[in-house]
Amino acid sequence: MKKSLIILTATVLVGGTTIVSCKSNSDKKEDAVEKVADANENLNEVKTEIVDDAILKANDAEWQTFKTEANKTITSNEDRIADLKKAIKKPGTTFDAAFLKSIATMEDKNNSLKTKITDYENNQTDWESFKREFNSDMNDIGKSLKNLTVNNKK
Repeated sequence: MKKSLIILTATVLVGGTTIVSCKSNSDKKEDAVEKVADANENLNEVKTEIVDDAILKANDAEWQTFKTEANKTITSNEDRIADLKKAIKKPGTTFDAAFLKSIATMEDKNNSLKTKITDYENNQTDWESFKREFNSDMNDIGKSLKNLTVNNKK
C-alpha cells in the first residue's frame, strides 16, 4: 500500500505540474498575436528608417548638384564682373560713379552668395527655404549684371 500511495502521489505531482506548466490554446494564441504585433511594429520602424535614410541621401545628392550649379553661376558672375572692371580701365571710356558703385555692389553680393553656400554646407538647416532664398538672390545678381551691361552699351 505504501508503494501504491507513493506512485499515486508521484503521478498526481507530475500530472499537476504538467497541467499547470502548459498553457491553454487561448494563452498561446494571445502570445502569438503579441509577437506578431511586435514584429509588425519593428518592421514599420525599420521601413521608416530606410525611407528616412533614402530621403537624406537624395537630399545629399540634390545638395551636391545644387552646390555645383551654384558655384558655376558664382564663377560666371565673377568672370562678368572682372570683364566689367577691365572695361572700366580701357582708355577712352568713361563711366559714371553709379556704374562703378553698381559693379562693387554686384561683387559684394556675389561674395555674399559664396559665403552663404559655404555656411549652409557647414550648418544645414531648412533646405527648401535656403534653396528658395539663394535662387532668388542668384537671379537678382544675374538680372542686375545683365541690366548693368545693357545700360553700359547705350
